[in-house]
Amino acid sequence: MQKLRWLCCTLLLLTSVDVVAQTPSPMTWDQVRHRFEQNNPTLMAGQLSIDESKAQEITAYLRPNPSASFVADQFNPFPGGPSHSCCGDLLTVASFSYLHERERKRELRLESAQKGTAIAVSTQADLTRTLLFSLRSAFVSTLQAKAVLQLAKDNLAYYDHVLDISTTRYKAGDIAQIDLDRLELQRVQYESDVETADVNLRTAKITLLTLLNDRTPIDKYDVTGPFDFSEQLMSQDEFRKIAVDNRPDLKAALQAIDKAHTDHKLAVANGSTDPTFGVDAGRNPPIDQYVGFSVSIPLRLFDRNQGEKLRTQLDVARNERLRDAAEAQVFGDVDSGYATLDSTVKLLQPYKAKYLKQSTRVRDTIFFSYRNGGASLLDFLNAESDYRAVQLNYVNLVGSYLTAAAQLNLAVGREVIQ
Repeated sequence: MQKLRWLCCTLLLLTSVDVVAQTPSPMTWDQVRHRFEQNNPTLMAGQLSIDESKAQEITAYLRPNPSASFVADQFNPFPGGPSHSCCGDLLTVASFSYLHERERKRELRLESAQKGTAIAVSTQADLTRTLLFSLRSAFVSTLQAKAVLQLAKDNLAYYDHVLDISTTRYKAGDIAQIDLDRLELQRVQYESDVETADVNLRTAKITLLTLLNDRTPIDKYDVTGPFDFSEQLMSQDEFRKIAVDNRPDLKAALQAIDKAHTDHKLAVANGSTDPTFGVDAGRNPPIDQYVGFSVSIPLRLFDRNQGEKLRTQLDVARNERLRDAAEAQVFGDVDSGYATLDSTVKLLQPYKAKYLKQSTRVRDTIFFSYRNGGASLLDFLNAESDYRAVQLNYVNLVGSYLTAAAQLNLAVGREVIQ
């Protein structure tokens, strides 16, 4: 019997250890971001566009292929006429020619392609910036849903404690049946809060797992991180300066201007004439063997590239206007994000300094008075409702702060607020 009991305890311990080992630990923001950068299919597709642009650099720098030809002429396959061999007077010619590109056409094509790759890199960075905001928002929503769910569970547990005490008072004849019924009916609201918070948490996790391209079951996936706010903010001008230095879309706009200038140079270079050099050798009876050289130069009676020159020149001006628009958008994003974040901080400060403690003190005081018959049921229900509203508002404001911080990080182009 003793051995059987020992065996059962051992199996139970091993099972518990195995369950703990299979349960993944909650992921931090850095872990979530790392997995996102590795697994998100949209980011992976964007990376392939950079590789495609690099492949175009190879094509841009290719030299023209030389041309080679061989000619055999003056066959005499017909009978009659002078007596001679069909191949005695055969003319054979072998020639080789090569187009020489002037005005650095190859170098300019390569330069244009390389600048196109740089724009692709900046565009990919901007895509990452945008998707990271979506990821951060989903991460914050998950933390917020967890906080709301925990608050709802705590409120339900506290209310169950109230019901236990009220039931005891009812049995002692201290309160009426109608008061106990009203308290029990009020419990439905707390149960509804728990279920709603649980659904919101599962929905937030689904959004997060979708961005991560992760198939982990929802019940086995969790995240962790600080769910709080900081009262200290940098100045708006500092955020603007960081944004100008880091926004990849603004950088791409500047690179587009540079590439437009290169494309204009290439259009001018393409308007120049390219000579074709050739050499040929052959046999031409009765001269026998010979070698010859040739140079072919197109006559530019008409400039057939003037339209492309004008187009690329106009493209420079167009990209300069787009740069101005991108810069204005950067400042607008920073100012809007800063205003939202600053307003949220101002709302959170009195909650943390005063309202949270005050709502808890009022609820506990009214409950103590109600338990001892000094306050009415209505007073207690009102105090409980006010406590729940204040606590929930604070949690939602912290979530709004973290979302606004993510919005400001998106505006400046990197994470300046964790």
